[in-house]
Amino acid sequence: MSKWFLVDTIWAVPDRLPDLLTRAARLIAGDGHGDGLKPVQLQALRYLAEANRFSRTPGALTAWLGQTKGTVSQTIAALERKGLVTRTGDAADRRLVRLALTQRGQAALAEAGDGVAEAMLAGLDAGERAALAPLFARMLATYLGARGYRAFGQCADCRHFRRDAEGGAPHFCALLAVPLDARDAAAICVEQEAA
Repeated sequence: MSKWFLVDTIWAVPDRLPDLLTRAARLIAGDGHGDGLKPVQLQALRYLAEANRFSRTPGALTAWLGQTKGTVSQTIAALERKGLVTRTGDAADRRLVRLALTQRGQAALAEAGDGVAEAMLAGLDAGERAALAPLFARMLATYLGARGYRAFGQCADCRHFRRDAEGGAPHFCALLAVPLDARDAAAICVEQEAA
């Protein structure tokens, strides 16, 4: 048996954790080639599907992907040519461009399925996933914070989020001074600051 398949015995020691993370990251980063999309294009579609309305911009997508503006601009252009994404100007701020998935983009994302990361996590039970999530969140936040990158996060977990106490009115973002619907509250936000 090859040493590369001995994950449980050789690789599962703390000293090998960087190698495991690197290998997992490479497999995850390659996700999408079989779906007719480049991996970064699939990652962009997934981001746009999960981001709130304030975070679906080229700048936020650039920060999320950790790519250069030029690379992301090319990615957006390719997705537009494929009819998967639309780009529109913002009515309130002419400097902003808003991105949105088209129906075709939503269908392409649905066809792509859960992806490599979800497949890797499928072997874990709910307790293992619950234990792993805060460790990865802290690891990622520490890395991003040390480099001055945005951490992103769920809108409802932000210090600026004001939950509707009465159940009928929308939630509210104190930073942007705008109402938030339930979809916004559950989505990831580029402006998120941990509560």
